[in-house]
Amino acid sequence: MKDKVNTGRFDGTRGARPAAPATPSGTGTTVGNPQAGRPDGSAAERRDWPAVGVVVPTRNRPELLRKTLAAVRAQDYPGPLRLIVVFDQAEPDLELATDDHRPVLVLANQRQPGLAGARNTGITALDTELVAFCDDDDLWHPSKLRRQVDALLRTPDAEFATCAVEVEFEGVAHPRLAGTDAVTVEHLARSRMSMLHSSGFLARRETLLESGVIGPVSEDAPGSQNEDWDLLLRAARRHPIVHVDEPLVRVLWGRSSFYAYEYSTKISSLRWMMARHPEISGCRPGAARVYGQLACWSAAAGDKRQAWRWTRETVRHNWREPRAAIALAALTGAVKVETVLTALHRRGHGI
Repeated sequence: MKDKVNTGRFDGTRGARPAAPATPSGTGTTVGNPQAGRPDGSAAERRDWPAVGVVVPTRNRPELLRKTLAAVRAQDYPGPLRLIVVFDQAEPDLELATDDHRPVLVLANQRQPGLAGARNTGITALDTELVAFCDDDDLWHPSKLRRQVDALLRTPDAEFATCAVEVEFEGVAHPRLAGTDAVTVEHLARSRMSMLHSSGFLARRETLLESGVIGPVSEDAPGSQNEDWDLLLRAARRHPIVHVDEPLVRVLWGRSSFYAYEYSTKISSLRWMMARHPEISGCRPGAARVYGQLACWSAAAGDKRQAWRWTRETVRHNWREPRAAIALAALTGAVKVETVLTALHRRGHGI
């Protein structure tokens, strides 16, 4: 789990909000306005809204968890909504369980320790048509689920949906938009698309089972990192991912994440992705981006030989890739990678 500070309920009134630009082609909604495209009461009544199960993995963060659960339970979604809290490497708090109109089930992670195993435990325990993820320190806009389900149902062949986020760091929120309403393999190979955060994932549950056409969350991802990027790529191979390009999830960053300085894990997970998804290495800008990250993390870890190696690969694939310059600056001692990372976080970005 990430080590972040939850500063309060995400009601759409705090933090920086994007301006309302023109509607992207094919979206039918106005970016930056969470109420745009909202179905009227009669449409909501006519629709047979499917049951949604929300999987919330958690570990030793009771106060943050309760705020997250409150935001999920406060959704204006018209259909059945169930929550499963999966305690990973921690004693389950059974007092969180409820049996009201939006029941909460509490479980222990029964699979591989980590985010992936916890999510798969929740997916397996559900019997809902759709499943959504939410980290235990992130907050949903009240209309998040309704907006996403509506978008998914408007695309009958679609199996997976995402939404944009806003990132809050040091009390300032930055919207991160994708600029598209359909995410493809090509998008994901070229860029990680960090605005597609796991707390915004929504999928048809049966596709994520062991026998499903997408398959479960990968539990062999080093340190449970990049398993969300892996899942997006597998989903996009099947069908373009439906995307609601509005910041319906608030992701809160602290000065350090759970894995912020575990550079060996960052490096291993990126190499795992490259080996697993040839589309990345086959896209020169996308490969350069990953090689640049490998160069930065190697430099931060003090491994100069590997940092030089990955920097050369970065430049060879795309000499314009800015991460090469960051790695070179770190190698020469001009700047620390952590300093650059903090500066980027203040703008809602990472390396």
